[in-house]
Amino acid sequence: MVSRFEDFVDLIASEDTRKTKLMLKRFEIKQPQLAFHEHNERQAGERIVELLRQGKSVAVVTNAGTPGISDPGYTLVRRAIEDGLELTMIPGASAVVMALVLSGLPVHSFTFRGFAPRKFGPRRRFLEIDKYAPHTLIFYESPYRVAALLRDALEVYGDREAAIANDLTKLFEKVERGPISALLEAQIVLKPKGEYIVVIAGVERKARAGHEDAPDEDGDEEGE
Repeated sequence: MVSRFEDFVDLIASEDTRKTKLMLKRFEIKQPQLAFHEHNERQAGERIVELLRQGKSVAVVTNAGTPGISDPGYTLVRRAIEDGLELTMIPGASAVVMALVLSGLPVHSFTFRGFAPRKFGPRRRFLEIDKYAPHTLIFYESPYRVAALLRDALEVYGDREAAIANDLTKLFEKVERGPISALLEAQIVLKPKGEYIVVIAGVERKARAGHEDAPDEDGDEEGE
């Protein structure tokens, strides 16, 4: 006898209940849903933890990406751990790793930076932290600010090789590769839509030489 999803989960916490409903309908899953997103994460999280304390099982799904990675879920994981509650995850699509591999840039070492600040000054300072980092850099960005991120990255990092991944695993998936300047020009012409991941090459070793604030190969400051 094959066990059904309903045998294991009492409630489904969804970032977007409307979109999740389509998936549930496709697989004939009829469990109740609870909205769980960035605007109600604390309140909904408290309800979920209370259900877990009662011995209930709750599945957390997000609209796109992995729960907890720049999506609701991290605070819930912390609460469950602090309360000694059991939790696990089922590995699924990860935009970070997928964009990195499809970019064609070095994959042996990378730094995931998440979303950059929205405002110009904080965003520039955020980018400058990794100016001399040798690792491939990965950023999330909305369609409304992807051009601004590329523009600032060009100023801070120079015209390095980069890639932009858009709507990975979805119907209109697209990956563009090239110098930051070329990718920026393309984004200015287009009307960006969907979810974006920006991947930028780390600084080459020869370019790092002579900079006192550049980390050495082990990630420590030079001279220490």
